[in-house]
Amino acid sequence: MISVVRVILHIDMDAFYASVEQADNPALKGKPVIVGGTSNRGVVSAASYEAREYGIHSAMPIFQAKKKCPQGVFLPVRMARYKLVSRKVMHVLGGFSPLVEQISIDEAYMDGTGGDRLFGTPEALGQEVKGRIGETTSLSCSIGIAPNKFLAKVASDMDKPDGLTIITPDQAPEFIARLPIEKVPGVGQKMARRLRSLNVAFLGDITRIPESLLTRESGKFGVRLLALAMDLDGPPVVPFNEAKSISSEQTLCADTSDRKILKKHLLIESERVGKRLRAKALKGSTVTLKLKRADFTLMTRSVTLEKPTGSTEKIYRKGLELLEDFAPNVKVRLIGIGVSKLVTRDRSPGQLDLFEWGKYPEGAWEDVERAMDRIKERFGGGAITRGSTLPEDPESH
Repeated sequence: MISVVRVILHIDMDAFYASVEQADNPALKGKPVIVGGTSNRGVVSAASYEAREYGIHSAMPIFQAKKKCPQGVFLPVRMARYKLVSRKVMHVLGGFSPLVEQISIDEAYMDGTGGDRLFGTPEALGQEVKGRIGETTSLSCSIGIAPNKFLAKVASDMDKPDGLTIITPDQAPEFIARLPIEKVPGVGQKMARRLRSLNVAFLGDITRIPESLLTRESGKFGVRLLALAMDLDGPPVVPFNEAKSISSEQTLCADTSDRKILKKHLLIESERVGKRLRAKALKGSTVTLKLKRADFTLMTRSVTLEKPTGSTEKIYRKGLELLEDFAPNVKVRLIGIGVSKLVTRDRSPGQLDLFEWGKYPEGAWEDVERAMDRIKERFGGGAITRGSTLPEDPESH
């Protein structure tokens, strides 16, 4: 039996949001571009490589970024534009292989096994992919090529920006043995310290730790590390990757503990989540509320429903229940809500709730909300809205 050596590519667009802004406006090239908003309330979504030289990185508060780089160009997020460019990138990859697995707006795996018949060596294939992406989008990307997805992802991060790194099957065992544990995706500072207490400095060291000890000290993640260290094959590239969760969040204009304000924003974010669920014909059974305190401490609470839902009203009401778990005097700078454990919406009639919804069962709410979605799509987002999300009339006080 002939063993086929897989050629897996991990394509990672370089500083994607910031690079799109620079490509759309050539006057920004060479300048420190920070995407994430123009107010001090937000966080950095992306920073150009010029901005990174000042120590700016994603998730950094905007006010800190402005202190580090006051001459930076601060821009709001243009998600619709980034999604359009992302689709172009994925279309390019689809021209090379039917096996393309998009894992985020700016990352994807591609199975290029057998591509040598058309493109020659894996290096030639990688260069061809980079060239076509550049021609189509005017953007650069970094590519890692290896026998499995894990090594391909690690390789893509080794020579940024505009890099191409190849790990051959012969090189893979030694590469794994000498890969610093901090370089493994998912290993943060706390996990790295815990593993180093077990004398694990490199991924290869994992194989010398008894699995029972590994599980006790690092849980399921330790078992995953063991699999990464020993399995050179790994999971295949899956062309379609269903969303695991849908969420939306908003940084508030000012820190607040005012429940009326928090409830209003919770409803707005619930509407966004519900609309996306209905657009994808999905429902979810776990609702998670996310709050970020004024000191940036992240707090979450979750509840699992008896039945999956795609209703804004149900999501919002569960969010309100979760909000009651938090102390009323806690000042909040960000609020968000998400739905996970997604399933495809069952279009067949279901049994109605006897008490919870009374006269208006959940199915009726979803029908109303889908009608609202259609009105907004046809006439614009402001054509119909819930009264409780409208700005207050100052004359009413």
